[in-house]
Amino acid sequence: MTLPFVKMHAHGDDFIIIDRRGQDDPITAQVARCLGNRHTGIGFNQLAVVLDCADAAARIKFWNPNGTPLEACGSATRGVADRLMQETGTDSIVLRTERGLLTCVRVAGQRVSVNMGAPSLDWAAVPLAEPLDTRTLPISGSPAACSMGNPHCTFFVEDIAAVDVEALGPALEVHPIFPARTNVHFVQVLDRRHIRLRIWERGGGVPLGSGSCCCGAVVNGIRRGLLDDTVEVHCDGGTLTVQWDGQGGVLLTGRVEPIMQGTVYAIPV
Repeated sequence: MTLPFVKMHAHGDDFIIIDRRGQDDPITAQVARCLGNRHTGIGFNQLAVVLDCADAAARIKFWNPNGTPLEACGSATRGVADRLMQETGTDSIVLRTERGLLTCVRVAGQRVSVNMGAPSLDWAAVPLAEPLDTRTLPISGSPAACSMGNPHCTFFVEDIAAVDVEALGPALEVHPIFPARTNVHFVQVLDRRHIRLRIWERGGGVPLGSGSCCCGAVVNGIRRGLLDDTVEVHCDGGTLTVQWDGQGGVLLTGRVEPIMQGTVYAIPV
């Protein structure tokens, strides 16, 4: 079997897109793991499979490189939107993900915005293992939690350069308080409109950036009273903008750029 693909990135958060509209969906956990291997496959932080959809331009399924499904991905959603807007010659498009219908628009500077939907703030929706106040969890460092379709745990630190993300992330991802595991963020607040963010991504390790993690980090910072409603998020790979009014959907804006396209061969099924 051969699969055509496009690889893109959003500030270093790399993903591949496989367009299966009008065709079957051959992607399984095993196929995703093979494609995600950076030595013997293509390598990615997320895989987006584009499928037919009756009530939107397309439906997107996401995979992590370890073969686990992913409910939301802000970077790959914007990448798919960028390509489909080019295809249709429009500046806006609606896509369906596990988050529901997401509206994407093109803005100045080769940037794409997506309304990622409202965050889930209740303990059961994150989910947590027991009823707790998601603004302050009883874990060392007192992080906050929310869900953007996948769980997010945010630590606010004085000096992000002193945090060893690779050492701390794996144990926090599987902390018993998070039965579905979690993304882990470390945030240094620079001022009320700027943060520095580093990430341990659930099922993916340390990425240069992550759209949904940017959203989760800002949501938790606003809930803590640390941030205004529009925040520039400085990740290892670049800067994205997140807007949230405290009630509605979270708006994520940033650049998406193509890297390569091709065909991958001999994928096991």
